[in-house]
Amino acid sequence: MPASGLQKEETILTKIYLTQDGVTDIISEPTKDCWICMTNPSEEELEVIQDLYDIDPDDLSAALDEEETSRIDVEDEYTLILIDIPTVEVRNDKNRYVTIPLGIILLKDSIITVCLEDTPLLNLFTGKRASQFSTHMKSRFILQILFANAKLYLRYLRSINKQSETLEKSLHDSTENSVLIDMMELGKSLLYFTTSLKATDAVLDKLTKTPSIKRYPEDEELLEDVIVENHQALEMSEIYSGILNGMMDAYASIISNNMNVVQKFIAVATVILSIPNIVFGAYGMNLALEGMPLARSKYAFLLIILISIILSYITYLYFQKKKMY
Repeated sequence: MPASGLQKEETILTKIYLTQDGVTDIISEPTKDCWICMTNPSEEELEVIQDLYDIDPDDLSAALDEEETSRIDVEDEYTLILIDIPTVEVRNDKNRYVTIPLGIILLKDSIITVCLEDTPLLNLFTGKRASQFSTHMKSRFILQILFANAKLYLRYLRSINKQSETLEKSLHDSTENSVLIDMMELGKSLLYFTTSLKATDAVLDKLTKTPSIKRYPEDEELLEDVIVENHQALEMSEIYSGILNGMMDAYASIISNNMNVVQKFIAVATVILSIPNIVFGAYGMNLALEGMPLARSKYAFLLIILISIILSYITYLYFQKKKMY
């Protein structure tokens, strides 16, 4: 089959790998025991693959829908494994962690992966960097992808935790909206991770019961490691999410309490300052001198100010005794 249907010189969306003599290299066209890695494939590439391997178009393009959920579908000629993998988006010059679907299609003599992006996860299995990886061992390859995926989750979770600690320190000195928004973004990332890891957990459980995916004795330990790592990632995600949510709730309460303190101070200050205004207002009215106390005293001005200060101070002492100030 010509390679032009799969690879485009200007975009290089699809690559085909084959392990020979312990080294995984790119080959020009599909062959037995190869790995077809499709990254954001075009309609033309999808048609070529679905015609070549008789794959349902919906199954082949399932991973290109960001809303697809993790699952395993067993067909007569192939098995579709759909999982969510973590990735990094740059928004407003900052890293944001999200998840995207990865489709793994296990055929009788080949394996196909479909993803929207060129991810670090699949790059682990290309070139000479993956000495223990072979396209011939398809069942092990699937487990290795799942194991590397759990490891990637753990790495990103540690990074999220470090960012969370940095933001917590920033909040001690500042409660700017930007810091709180960053914390909210981390909370969203942890929610994505938790949801995806729970779905992957269900996929792993079904994977152990799917007869189309052969399990060899030497892969049992790897399967256990995959399950353990995924559980660990899920627990870490839930713990970090709980800590972050608790921290945001605590700081929201602190901000609300600080606002109440400020409002209480303003209310008390307004009451205290209103007393001199009442006194000065009364003496500022155009009334006969005979009816105004101290009107004919040469110390009237100072006495009125002194009375205002004394009344304000008594009011201040009252609020202080009631612990309202």
